[in-house]
Parts: sequence; structure tokens; C-alpha cells
Amino acid sequence: MSNADRHKLIAKAVRDSGDATVQELAELTGASEMTIRRDLDALAAQGVLERVRGGARTLLLRGEEPPFALRAHEAVEAKRRIAVEISALVADGESVLLDSGTTCLEVARLLRERPVTVMPLSLQAIQLIGETPGPATLLVPGGQPRASEGALTGPLTLASLAALRFDTAVIGCCGLSAAEGLTAYDLDDAAVKKAGIAVARRTIAAADGGKLGRSAFAYVGPSTLLHTLVTDATAPADEVTALEGTGTIVKTT
Repeated sequence: MSNADRHKLIAKAVRDSGDATVQELAELTGASEMTIRRDLDALAAQGVLERVRGGARTLLLRGEEPPFALRAHEAVEAKRRIAVEISALVADGESVLLDSGTTCLEVARLLRERPVTVMPLSLQAIQLIGETPGPATLLVPGGQPRASEGALTGPLTLASLAALRFDTAVIGCCGLSAAEGLTAYDLDDAAVKKAGIAVARRTIAAADGGKLGRSAFAYVGPSTLLHTLVTDATAPADEVTALEGTGTIVKTT
């Protein structure tokens, strides 16, 4: 494989996945790790990617959100472990604002069996909690569901949030880093997350390790807004350390 072909393959791999390690790229191209490091240095100098410790990451914001149906089948066990940890952090009797997204849907499965008050921000979680009578008290906000996502957004959702105060907001995210803060793919979704954080006494972020160190298009706020982050063992250690340095409690499942 020529240098030019290898560079194209490396650039595509980093762009498609968001980041890649030297070892992963060496296995992909069949080149030595020393060669890959030189390639990454050259591509970083050209502005093609960003060189980070142990590999590289894309300079492009991850602006396209994978479909909900696809995300629902990704990292399922990690999301369930995250949900168990978040449920353990919520005390009986609390009022909980539950964000949209696949990880928060797993949280909904557990909270519906708890004596708590829950206001979900997605049609899927509303249906899940409401379909079977249980100890949880369900509050339903207004809003317009995003196509194929079921996430509730818009003026009616924001008005519902402004009228209430919660003990805990469980917020999902598309990207989270100490440097770039909390981000989302959609501007309306970002506005709802921001409003939800503002009306809760504490905010717990639910994010698998693949979300850490990445940024999406719509800015929600700095990581200092988060009281606790619950993630999994794939979370980059340097990003975990950086987030802890901002005052966020990080729990890894």
C-alpha cells in the first residue's frame, strides 16, 4: 500500500469512527505502529485530523445523529449497567426529569418500579412507564416529538419544564468533554436539555464511553453543570480525569 493510499484509509477511518488508536490503524493498514505514528503526525500537520495521545480523532463535529432504532441495539449491556447505577443514585420519593435517548430509556425501565415521580422527555419512555401500573408517578410534558426519535421539544416542552422543579435531572448527551462541555446533535434538543438542567437541584449525565471526548453541533453548557457522570469502562481515562478536575463526580460501571 502506498503512503497516499494509507493516508486516505487512515483519514476515512478516523472520520467515520470519530477517533482511532495507533494499534487499530496499524491492524487496519498492515503498517507498523511507528509508521502509523508518522502518518498521523503528517495528517495532523495537514489539518486532516487531530493528534491525541495514543491515536487521533476527527476535527469534524459529529453532526449526524444515528437513528434511534440503530442506537437502541448498540452498547446495550453498558447502557443497562449505567441505568442500574443511576437508579441507585435516585432515592425513593424523588422527582426525576428523564431525558430522551436510548440510555435514558433503560433508566425508565428501572424507575417505573420505584416510588418516584418521573417526567420523561420521550414518547418511548412515557409509554414504557405508563403501560403497566406501578409505584412510579408519571408526569407527561407537552411538546412536539422529533420525527423517528420521539424526543419532545419545542415551546410546550420548555413551558412544562419552567413550571416545575425537580430533585434530579437525568440527561443524555451526544458528546461530552471537559473542554467542549455538553453537546447535542439538534438545537431544539439542546434547548430542552439546558432548560432541564436549570430546573433540577442536581444533574446526572448518562453517557457510554463512546460519547466522552467528542463534540456535536449544538452546545448545551459546560461540564461544570453536571453533578455526576455515569459512564462505562470504555470511557477514555484522560477525559475522565479532566472531567473530575472540573468537579464532576464520575462513576464507571
